[in-house]
Formats: sequence, structure tokens, C-alpha cells
Amino acid sequence: MRWGARLLVGTLLVVALIVGGTAFRVWQTARVDGDRAVDAVLVLGAAQYDGDPSPVFAARLRHALSLYEEGLAPRIVTVGGSRAGDEYTEAEAGRRYLIDRGVPASAVIAVGEGSDTLGSMHAVAARAQQDGWSTTLIVSDPWHSLRARTMAEDSGLEAWTSPTRRGPVVQTRETQARYIFRETGALLYYRLVGASPETETTGLG
Repeated sequence: MRWGARLLVGTLLVVALIVGGTAFRVWQTARVDGDRAVDAVLVLGAAQYDGDPSPVFAARLRHALSLYEEGLAPRIVTVGGSRAGDEYTEAEAGRRYLIDRGVPASAVIAVGEGSDTLGSMHAVAARAQQDGWSTTLIVSDPWHSLRARTMAEDSGLEAWTSPTRRGPVVQTRETQARYIFRETGALLYYRLVGASPETETTGLG
């Protein structure tokens, strides 16, 4: 019994260290702006309604627009598929939003594939290889940044993150804590099984 108890306690400590360390990295990455010159600013999609980005998605697009206007990249890549019945993909809605705000159509690439972050990163990596670029600055919500960067790098991209600082996901401490908890579990899930968890409206799958 003593050895059994020690083994149990040791296992629980290891699990606590892994979970706690992952949560700290999610929090730490969320606080860092990796802004630098890259080949493309990559905006991860979220919900859209008949071509109009949701508040979460619009916050990401506004941040990507500011990075483009700073001259950090010659192109913006919008990404994300569609749900049953949608007329537009998330990528198309994001592209329309940016063009309406003055970004040249030739500078916005819509990659309308992927129902989750991992699928989107695979699609973007394939497009990057096709077009001959490899470095990207990922725009998403702060707590999603570490997992998005991890998936991008695993897909063959050289990636940094530039999280949004405004929008529904970053409004309250309660919301922030909930998303840190969620992203900790999602990243551990990805590391264990190599897939994204299901999601509905935030584009954090």
C-alpha cells in the first residue's frame, strides 16, 4: 500500500506539473507580441454571419490590418471554412472586410479550408509552399496563440504570434481565466492525439 500510495502521489504531481507548466506557457505566450517583418500576416477565422465577421473575428481582422499598415508583411492571409448553409467561408468574409477597409485585393489571400485550427494551418502551409513563402505572424486571441503557433510550426511554417488585445475574449478576468483553462486542455489534447478539439463559434478549435 505504501508503494501504491507513493506511485499515486508521484503520478498526480507529474500531472500537476505538466498541466501547470502548460497553463503558464499559454499565459506567457498570450502576453508577448512577436511583431516582426514576415511574408504574411495570418488571421485565423471565427464565426461570420452572411459575410459579416462576428465581433471576435472583427477584432482579429482590425489587428491584422494595423500590422499590414505598419508594413510588417506584403500580404494578409484570411483562413477558415464554412458551416452548412453558409454563403461565405470565414476566409471570404475576412477578405471582404479587409478590402472594404482599403487593403488591395491583390494583397489579401483567402484560404477557405479547415474546420479547425489544425486543418486551417495545413491548408495555409500548402498555400505558402505553392506561393513560395514561409514566415508568418499569426493573429488570434491571446490565449489561442501558443496552440496556433505550435500547429503552424508542426505544419511546416515559421511562425510568431501577435495576439489581439481587444474584443469579447479579452474583456474580463473571468473570460480570460476560462480561455486559459480551455486552451491548456486543448494543447495537451493536441499533444496527446494530434487533433483539435471541437468548437462552435470562437474559431479556437
